[in-house]
Amino acid sequence: MAGDEKYLTKIAALLRQAESTDNAHEAEAFMAAAQRLATATSIDLAVARAHTAKAERRTAPVAKRIEIGEAGKRGLRTYVQLFLAVGLTNDLKCDIARNSTYVIAYGFPSDIDVSEALYASLVIQMVRASDLYLRSGAYRDETVLVRERNERGRLVTVRKAVHGTTARVSFQLAFAARIGERLQQARAAEVREITARDSASTGTALALTEKALEVTEAYQQLSTARGSWSGYSSSGRTSQSAARAGRRAADSARLGGAPELPAGRRQVGA
Repeated sequence: MAGDEKYLTKIAALLRQAESTDNAHEAEAFMAAAQRLATATSIDLAVARAHTAKAERRTAPVAKRIEIGEAGKRGLRTYVQLFLAVGLTNDLKCDIARNSTYVIAYGFPSDIDVSEALYASLVIQMVRASDLYLRSGAYRDETVLVRERNERGRLVTVRKAVHGTTARVSFQLAFAARIGERLQQARAAEVREITARDSASTGTALALTEKALEVTEAYQQLSTARGSWSGYSSSGRTSQSAARAGRRAADSARLGGAPELPAGRRQVGA
């Protein structure tokens, strides 16, 4: 309809302004304005992006290096796991440095910006929550069975108290995994809502599919990664109590405070 065309053009213009400015505050303001107008008119941002592409080439997927931390810093692998949980939900593909000091994210600039902002908030919450848990000393009541060599050089199974490092890693890995589940659940719910709401769902599905293909093609062209990231490797020692605490902390973590999620997805947990 003519009215929809008018609003599509307005939303598309706001998205172009959000994606073209180098000022983070301006970008957030334009993106928020686009989301408010999209919500008020029941027009999905992905549809608006596709509308823009009919008249002119919209912003293409890019590669951006995201610093995770300095080499040798504790917890880098768990931080990477958290970034991946956020980035994958926002349509990013990622390459990870062997030492986990940085991630190269591939995707549309607005999706990368949203992922960075959400990760920056969540990693602070994760570290704060794990520090509080460790200070509580709750993990000290737990023991684990480990394999180690005795004084004769033979492998034996012994029961040992959970170490603080083991508790921290278990807590943070569980936190990251649960955040990923929450974000995926929120995204799935949003897609179902759009699909059930009106006929625009067909255009939304097509726009999201085209977007995913563009990111995949850009990744194939831009990525120079060889091999695969090993993730977190340990001696097999885990703390079940710390993992349960990490999931509980993730359940109460605030997912808001970042710019509005692109592609029609609202802020989660705000």
